Amino acid sequence: MYSIKEIFYTLQGEGANAGRAAVFCRFTGCNLWSGREKDRDRAICKFCDTDFVGTDGTMGGQYKTAEALVEAMQGLWPDNQKKNKFVVLTGGEPLLQVDSSLIKQLHEHDFEVAVETNGTIPLPSGIDWVCVSPKQGAKLRVTKGNEIKIVYPQIGLRLVEFENMSFDHFFLQPMDNVDRVGNTNFCVNACLENPKWRLSVQTHKEIGIR
Repeated sequence: MYSIKEIFYTLQGEGANAGRAAVFCRFTGCNLWSGREKDRDRAICKFCDTDFVGTDGTMGGQYKTAEALVEAMQGLWPDNQKKNKFVVLTGGEPLLQVDSSLIKQLHEHDFEVAVETNGTIPLPSGIDWVCVSPKQGAKLRVTKGNEIKIVYPQIGLRLVEFENMSFDHFFLQPMDNVDRVGNTNFCVNACLENPKWRLSVQTHKEIGIR
């Protein structure tokens, strides 16, 4: 049984795959915040702006099998396009639910499988693209992958702690709160001071898509 908040077809808006067509599958639940405002002050991740509570989103629901969930994703991909199939498993924290059965089914349908994770749960085998977004105060258990994308700044988080980890891409993404402009300038300056890091902008918000 997979609990899904929403499934939709869009362009990836951030990170190394920005601009790429993708089916997004958002899983309910997270291990760093309940998703409810009453619990935000006690959460490890206090700045999340994503709704991952419940199953009331587009194509949300309880999917009893991996086959049923993948069929739903497959139905969103253009019928006349058989190549470059890409799915992003996100949340919340998708690794609370993602398993080898789901990954196998996605591969059998020729999807390249990406995951966006906070990195606190070990990866199942077979994921093609790993994006880790660390949160200050949470123990990081995934220390290698394709990209590390830090929402920045976070109080107490030091970039040097991540710079020797085995990622192909190192991104800083401005925290989207009331001080978004200031956070963006902060990230820009950090990237200029240390070119190992690159700026990731949430282009989907800038152009008004999901």
